Amino acid sequence: MNFHYHDDNILARFFGKSSNYTDIPTPLYKEYNVKKGLRNEDGTGVRIGLTKVSDVIGYERSDDGSVIPCEGDLLYRGYSIKDLIMNRQGNFGYEETCFLLLFGFLPDEQQFADFKRSLAIRYELPDNFLVNEVLRAPSRNLMNRLQVLTLALYNFDDHPDETDVYQTLLKGINLIAKYPVLGCYSYQAKMHDLYHSSLIIHYPRQDYSIAENILYMLRPDGIFTDQEANLLDAMLVIHADHGGGNNSTFTDVVIGSTGTDLYSAICGSVGSLKGPKHGGANISVSQMMNEVIDITNFEKNEDLIVRVVNDLLDKKLYDHSGLIYGFGHAVYTLTDPRAELLRDLCRKLAEEQGCLDKFEFYELFEKTVKEVTYRRKKKILPTNVDFYSGFAYNILGIPEDLFTPLFAISRVSGWVAHNVENKLYDGRIMRPATRYVGEHSDFVSITDR
Repeated sequence: MNFHYHDDNILARFFGKSSNYTDIPTPLYKEYNVKKGLRNEDGTGVRIGLTKVSDVIGYERSDDGSVIPCEGDLLYRGYSIKDLIMNRQGNFGYEETCFLLLFGFLPDEQQFADFKRSLAIRYELPDNFLVNEVLRAPSRNLMNRLQVLTLALYNFDDHPDETDVYQTLLKGINLIAKYPVLGCYSYQAKMHDLYHSSLIIHYPRQDYSIAENILYMLRPDGIFTDQEANLLDAMLVIHADHGGGNNSTFTDVVIGSTGTDLYSAICGSVGSLKGPKHGGANISVSQMMNEVIDITNFEKNEDLIVRVVNDLLDKKLYDHSGLIYGFGHAVYTLTDPRAELLRDLCRKLAEEQGCLDKFEFYELFEKTVKEVTYRRKKKILPTNVDFYSGFAYNILGIPEDLFTPLFAISRVSGWVAHNVENKLYDGRIMRPATRYVGEHSDFVSITDR
């Protein structure tokens, strides 16, 4: 439905006449030392804060300040993501990660049991919320729906505008517990409303981990294997945080710095994560690979795959952008540790499900992309987390509609941790500056224009 109050052609003429939409000359950015995209000239990010929550290690610096590529790592509160993935407690790795991000230390057995219980008793939605808020107003886009439902939860909070650190933490834990339910139910509501699928609602089980509950709530029969839950749990851990500079976390901190409620801050982060340049990138990988598979039919023919990769780079395939989604990263230079971990985990589940040939095709495509791009660009292009996350979701039977919402379900823990940290150690409203480079004009009466 189009909502327009004037003829669109009239508005288009207004837009075309405006001189305010002409380009701002690129040299002005350098003249005024303005960093486009908050990026330095060497591609690294402009520092906008200090954090103890997590660290993204993608490069080192030489004595002269230049970037030196290195093997990547991701640290949560100083612990390597590799160690956290390899030492998980069953399928509750994400819950332990949440505890670590929120409280800053790893729990002992009793602390962990208490925390899991605190999450589990918060799985349940408020009375009538499922019917009135979820089922009666389904949305075509589940990220938009998550935003609406996040704000709806504000109305079920007795003190929603309390923003001290402890209250923010309590509200954040409540959101972490409820986001999996909101995401799964929003998907079921959409499929029922738009495609007349049978509406099957499984209420979350308190004895299940968050990963187990997601699979349980999504599948009509509620059945899943331990290996499936293990892979999804690992993906939740891997996506739980990625430093304070990523767009959605930065958005969360900026909004939170105004003193507004946590629901509003998280809503803003969900909107940021929806973008195809941020959380929506995994969908682009999936769609691109679907086209690649249509051409190759999973045939491990190296010559054919080389031709496909070159066609992607030459803007002849998929979205004609010349990009190969799932490769390259703003921080990681040689390897993305999340992709390295996911590759091994995907192999294990592919073996269990009898689809190892499909996994090996992905491996061959990955190898070919790196070889071709290095030959053409003389640059190492690391595989990023999105390449194997799409494959993982596919073998788990998770629909594309839920790829980005699952990212949000995982990342809400990091958003809460950074929101709390900013309240503790900064507390000032974020207020950067811009430089006006337009013209100054004398006012002209409407009769003389």
